[in-house]
Amino acid sequence: MRDRVLALLGVIALCWLLIRLASEADWQRPCLLLTAVALGAVFVRVGFGFAGGYRQFLAGGDGRAMAASLVIPALLLPLILPLAATDPGYTRFVAPINLPLILGAMMMGVGMQITNGCASGAVVAAGEGSRRMLVALPFFSLGGVVGSLFAPLLEAHLPSLGHLDLLAHLGPSGGVVVMEALLLALAWLLLRRAPRPVPAPFGHAALIAALAGLIFLLAREPWGIAFGLTLWGAKALRWVGLDAGHADYWMAAHAAAGLEGPWLCHVTALTDVGMFLGALLAAAGAGRMRHRVAIGTQGVIAAALGGLLMGVGGRLSYGCNIGAFISGTASGSLHGLVWLAAALPGAWLGLRLRGWSGLPRN
Repeated sequence: MRDRVLALLGVIALCWLLIRLASEADWQRPCLLLTAVALGAVFVRVGFGFAGGYRQFLAGGDGRAMAASLVIPALLLPLILPLAATDPGYTRFVAPINLPLILGAMMMGVGMQITNGCASGAVVAAGEGSRRMLVALPFFSLGGVVGSLFAPLLEAHLPSLGHLDLLAHLGPSGGVVVMEALLLALAWLLLRRAPRPVPAPFGHAALIAALAGLIFLLAREPWGIAFGLTLWGAKALRWVGLDAGHADYWMAAHAAAGLEGPWLCHVTALTDVGMFLGALLAAAGAGRMRHRVAIGTQGVIAAALGGLLMGVGGRLSYGCNIGAFISGTASGSLHGLVWLAAALPGAWLGLRLRGWSGLPRN
């Protein structure tokens, strides 16, 4: 009965948001919200996630789930690079390869294991009613704000290789070919010890890639998660009298516009809400809400710490599995693959802390 009530509330919230967005006379934003709702529902229905893939590979050498995640940027590359090269209205996620990126990705790796989900996993699982993620999400937002206060300073003073942008160096065709080759080589490495046959997650990843491509076409920028959570943290802190708006990070044009605008004005904030509602509707509709699972005091502490680590790490490393790895790689920026490589040792450490966090090692 409670699941049906939650499903009804989710439908009401979605309809209210669609009516508000439609009143702005902008058809793209309602479509963007519905696409994100579909993404959240897909994540729930197919059980796709990133944190579990790291764990399967590190604990047992099974790289199938991690290899499946490579399908998403591989399918997005031929869409994003040619469009961004020919139409300046489309943007990409390109970031430098530097020490903050590596440290932040390692923090994300630790956090996602002791929390049992990354940024997208936290949003989706919170929509399913997970008590652990309902604790982790606000701490993720807080950590994102904390990270934003010193990320520009670290970026300016710590070692950096600069931007390694395949589109800038090789053009759209060359960039797609080289990045696809790198992804294929990485998939081969991940699948060398994996059991056969290759399972359904590869088809699930293709479906997620299609919806992520639609987000790119509607929003004119790649799919992201972490910035929306950080933005809400900054807005919530401002609401209680703690204003981060004077920090260097929040003086940049894109961050300032998000902070000064309405809560759902930014693309990432809107899609985060959509994914949350999509997960809620899919889980409640199937009678699979997770709010009945208790986590205990130890679980609350681990979720809070994991959320903080992911929030800070996400700001230092320019995003999460979605914004940094998936969308960065699909944008032709090598920082996406470096992010993935740096997240692995962090996940290895987090795997060894899972017992303390009240989670199974496997």
